[in-house]
Amino acid sequence: MRQGVSRRTAVKSVLRGGAALAAVGAPSAYAVAGHTGGGDPSDELTLWYEKPAADWETEALPVGNGALGAMVFGTVPSERLQFNEKTLWTGGPGSGGYDHGNWSEPRPGALTGVQEELDERGRADPERVAEALGRPKAGYGAYQTFGDIRLDVPGAPGTPAAYRRHLDLRDALAGVRYTDGRTTHRREYFASHPAGVLAGRFTADGPGRVSFTLRVTSPHEGAAVRVRAGLVTLRGSLPDNGLGYEAQLQVLTEGGSRTDGDGTVTVTGADSAWFVLAAGTDYADSYPRYRGTDPHRRVTGAVREAVRQGYRALRAAHVADHRALFDRVHLDIGQAAPDGVPTDQLLERYTGGAGPAERALEALYFAYGRYLLIASSRPGSLPANLQGVWNHSTAPPWSADYHTNINLQMNYWPAHTANLAETTEPLHRFITALRAPGRVSAEKMFAARGWVVHNETNPYGYTGVHDWPTAFWFPEAAAWLCRHLYEHYRFERDTGFLRRTAYPAMREAAEFWLDTLRRDPRDGLLVVTPSYSPEHGDFTAGAAMSQQLVHDLLTSTLEAARTLEADAGLRRDLERTLRKLDPGLRVGSWGQLQEWKADLDDPQDRHRHVSHLYALHPSAQLAPGSREAEAAKVSLTARGDGGTGWSKAWKVNFWARLRDGDHAHTMLRQLLRESTLPNLWDSHPPFQIDGNFGGTAGVAEMLLQSQHGAVELLPALPAAWPEGSVRGLRARGDLTVDLVWKDGTPRTVTVRAGRDGDVRLRGLGGPATARDRTARGPAPLRGEDGGTRVLAARAGHTYTVTAG
Repeated sequence: MRQGVSRRTAVKSVLRGGAALAAVGAPSAYAVAGHTGGGDPSDELTLWYEKPAADWETEALPVGNGALGAMVFGTVPSERLQFNEKTLWTGGPGSGGYDHGNWSEPRPGALTGVQEELDERGRADPERVAEALGRPKAGYGAYQTFGDIRLDVPGAPGTPAAYRRHLDLRDALAGVRYTDGRTTHRREYFASHPAGVLAGRFTADGPGRVSFTLRVTSPHEGAAVRVRAGLVTLRGSLPDNGLGYEAQLQVLTEGGSRTDGDGTVTVTGADSAWFVLAAGTDYADSYPRYRGTDPHRRVTGAVREAVRQGYRALRAAHVADHRALFDRVHLDIGQAAPDGVPTDQLLERYTGGAGPAERALEALYFAYGRYLLIASSRPGSLPANLQGVWNHSTAPPWSADYHTNINLQMNYWPAHTANLAETTEPLHRFITALRAPGRVSAEKMFAARGWVVHNETNPYGYTGVHDWPTAFWFPEAAAWLCRHLYEHYRFERDTGFLRRTAYPAMREAAEFWLDTLRRDPRDGLLVVTPSYSPEHGDFTAGAAMSQQLVHDLLTSTLEAARTLEADAGLRRDLERTLRKLDPGLRVGSWGQLQEWKADLDDPQDRHRHVSHLYALHPSAQLAPGSREAEAAKVSLTARGDGGTGWSKAWKVNFWARLRDGDHAHTMLRQLLRESTLPNLWDSHPPFQIDGNFGGTAGVAEMLLQSQHGAVELLPALPAAWPEGSVRGLRARGDLTVDLVWKDGTPRTVTVRAGRDGDVRLRGLGGPATARDRTARGPAPLRGEDGGTRVLAARAGHTYTVTAG
């Protein structure tokens, strides 16, 4: 990210004065909403409610463009739009005492002391390890709310008639409709990625009936608000760290009058009115200062350009941009939402059965996860944090930060399978930005090459530790983040990305482990020590997840180096180390996959983390049907179906990888019934967005997998979805796949190939024929052992395979 603003490139057009702003024409009231009549969006891709939101977390509806986010309440007498800009964070440079979590003084012998204790005793108490290796957080900071847009509507009824509040996922438009006497009022809101703005429009079905007073408020000390020619400017710097911020909101009208007040803009008797808001900070992702240019010019340019376009063009560009991503995938599992049942009631009535109403909620939830990822992660912004882009607090839970022991990673699980690869750019940029501070942490704390990041991080390169005993030590996080870089290559097959972005980060992360792995006196194998299975148990050496993560990283780095024909010396080091590395895949005394190298697992343990199954998902180290995969099933069964929202979401994916579609569907039911709020946000509790993304990823895993060298069709289809179709899922190897199934088996498969090469298909069952739709002729389909069918695909060609 070059600087903190909700627009990637500064806009250059300039309007002359407030009169020019007010003179911009607006389209007729309802035509702009894309409707031809008086109805509302009510298809299967809309969340809708019969009352305003009374609570931010559970009821308000989110819009976002990656950098800007807003929550729509839809209250009639006094509308509230709480908004965020993703670079507004306390902490970091300027906050006092900030040192990226590194030890402030050298600690000779501290690390080796813990390692020697583990060699001798096998286990170490987390409290004692935190005393030796941890340190209190200093200047860590938290993600901040930017402020609220408030609209007071004179004379509006507190309980209006014919009220409806909705969020149209396909168009990314939130709206409110209500009747006041004989007048129907409508409000519409969206966050545009192309324009980098938040916009809203207010209309009524008669002339001169739109009136309100608008103000912008901030919870931050020292924030200043001024108003001129309908332009509200909010500006200040955070007292904590001096980070500069600015938001501008321009109000425009058609008919009526507009009057500036003391921090307010009043619209009286207008036919319609609209506003546009841009916001930014002087944040930049450049170590060590993390400061860029003042946001004023960028924010001003974004607002002026949006005004110049006018609402109709702004809206059309927004919808087209969003649909270009959202419309790639469509899921049909026989869903049919009952008429007249709002989303909160649909959720309340959900039993997890196999009826069309239950399937409607499941399909909506899948689509909502894709919508949320588009809204909270677009190129040019920071990645989605614990709450995506939305936060209403100055002291949010867990700082609304980036937890790297699963939560940040889970946010991006659906990005490739659900055909939203572009949303990963902020994550890739973030990982790249962590390398510079991570090198310092690796050298200061481990005397090692490469880079490291621990359990939690922020936009200011916090790569060291804190002192919470069960959640401070996780140097394997960089390995897990690098998996996302390499998965992007596996899906897209972009060698340029591999060479420029993925491999440099992977190589340095691998060098860290080449320097820090230690010989285990128990068996002579190389292990991570000290090692901690996230948030569970004691410190040990060689916990399963640690070993699996490092094995994954070293194997992928070796594969990438061979692909690029790079670093022959490093390749030899990786090969030698992998021969000696403990893979972390031990089967224990009761048939379980062990969480620790010693057989310490308790079959009565119900801990929400099941981290030792990383090798099953998201990694692919366990072959289906293998002894280790069966042991993973034993472990997962013993842990049970409980847990918090993200934990249930992970279990959807685990069971899908175990080819048990009915149990995966059971976990999806649990997620919806026990961990989903009325606005369909995931509840940890409180709200964390990772469960939404993990649930969406799990549905995709039930329908299509490709981690073992073949495209597996319906690998975990539940009995509750016997017939259906899905369009646009992605498989590794630059493949896009459509599926139609009946009686639980594939009937037609359409494959669009981005590269030349063989495409292996599993799950077709009986006889099948293939047609090259691009060449308009038959395509050869050869068989292999185990029922695999192989297409010799050509780049740019589309193939349809018909079973039976």
